[in-house]
Amino acid sequence: MRSNWLYSQRIAPYVFVLPFVLSLAVFFLYPMVSTLLMSFQEVLPGQTHFVGWSNYKSMADDASFYAALWNSTRYTFWTLLVLIPVPLVLAVLLNSARMKWSSLFRSALFVPTLTSVVVAGIVFRLVFGSLDDSVMNQFRHLLGFQTINWMGHSATGMVVLVVLATWRFAGINIVYFLSALQTIPGELYESAEIDGANTWHKFKSITLPLLKPVAIYVITISIYGGYSMFTESFMLWNGNRSPNDIGLTMIGLLYRNGVEQNNLGLGSAIGVALLGTTMILNLIALQFFGLFKKEE
Repeated sequence: MRSNWLYSQRIAPYVFVLPFVLSLAVFFLYPMVSTLLMSFQEVLPGQTHFVGWSNYKSMADDASFYAALWNSTRYTFWTLLVLIPVPLVLAVLLNSARMKWSSLFRSALFVPTLTSVVVAGIVFRLVFGSLDDSVMNQFRHLLGFQTINWMGHSATGMVVLVVLATWRFAGINIVYFLSALQTIPGELYESAEIDGANTWHKFKSITLPLLKPVAIYVITISIYGGYSMFTESFMLWNGNRSPNDIGLTMIGLLYRNGVEQNNLGLGSAIGVALLGTTMILNLIALQFFGLFKKEE
């Protein structure tokens, strides 16, 4: 009887799926439900009680919330604008048979992904320092420009954040696009060449459409990664207190309220708002790419 149960074709699929279901319930569903409930509570040492929408009202009345939301949105927008087309073009070049030393370039571009974000943040903070002897200010002096405080202004601070993100994540996006490019049959390009298609036409009519699933995935994780950015900002500004909150992110605001001020209810409300924002943006992106359209 037990042997029949173990080898049952009806039960076996559920047995294989069970570990994923359990991990999803323990590490995603339970924390999400707990956070949602906590966002309606005032959490004190040893006791909790419901306060209704009080935490959300406090969040809506806090100017820091809108500053953090704006900073995270700007960061996500610029990283999408850079970390989608640039890795795509580089992946196409590295996948070309005419490209020499492609393996070396692939390794070199992927190495920053393996670097600790803490180490990278410290190095970039030194490179873009406000002193005259910092690397970027020395470079500006060579071009005849004056010293600037890179981390003291919103625009230049965002430039540093985007440059750091590009340095760290361009390599992994290149790997995603390369893996998809290598699955495209070469016969398609050969047929297009016979029909007189040039390089641009092959890229537009063959490469881009077949890269669509991978591009959707990269965009989805980039939106999530953009809004969940915290460590980079924390290291560049040497803490969670940047001038006029120009480096404050949504996770930084959550950390400030939930951990530094021990206001777990307000921190949970910020987390719920962050989850809702990323879900809405991802659904809009998926709708834009036609993922929800019925195949005819």
